[in-house]
Amino acid sequence: MKISNRKIGIRHAALAVLAAAFTFGSVPSGAQGAPTPPQQAPELAIGVCGTCHGVTGNSINPMFPRLAGQHAWYIEQQLKQFRAESRGDPYAVAYMWGMANQLSNATIDALAKYFSSQVPGPGTPHSAAIVARGRKIFEQGIPAQGVPACAACHGPQALGSAQFPRLAGQHAEYIMKQLQSFQDNMRKVAIMHGVAQTLHRSQMRAVADYLESLP
Repeated sequence: MKISNRKIGIRHAALAVLAAAFTFGSVPSGAQGAPTPPQQAPELAIGVCGTCHGVTGNSINPMFPRLAGQHAWYIEQQLKQFRAESRGDPYAVAYMWGMANQLSNATIDALAKYFSSQVPGPGTPHSAAIVARGRKIFEQGIPAQGVPACAACHGPQALGSAQFPRLAGQHAEYIMKQLQSFQDNMRKVAIMHGVAQTLHRSQMRAVADYLESLP
């Protein structure tokens, strides 16, 4: 797994922000400290998480996912996996393992509620032809390759549900990286490995562009 110097620099900068926050008291809790009250979650979200994800969860850098409007349960689940170092895709290892290892359950819960309550930004336009192809795959799957319809789990508008995350408006590059991680089984989610294992890169791109185009 290769991480560029630029990515390492970003990671170190983000970790420095987190370290400073814990050192100087702007974040009152960690895994070993008193739980962060929910009303203080915005301070942590804006001062630390916002460095990469945007202060309202509407990240502008495709390296980092948009969190605004994501289901709270899903954000909580992912943060706990990062803390446990059990989510193994490259960006999780490079960034989030270190960022999450000081978070208490109460802090994770408060952050999840904060970002889930934020308003998602608009979609990003893409080629009409590619978006149409991606929409077809999302809604109908690819029966010849054994790929089920994404909408069956993520909903017809990709807004997710009580069991599956929201994908609408997510960065296309981030979706591409996650699909590749599912396909390579670096991110070990059995259902998504089954979905992604026969996808060609051009098909991943079409679905990713379609999802990013959604509001």
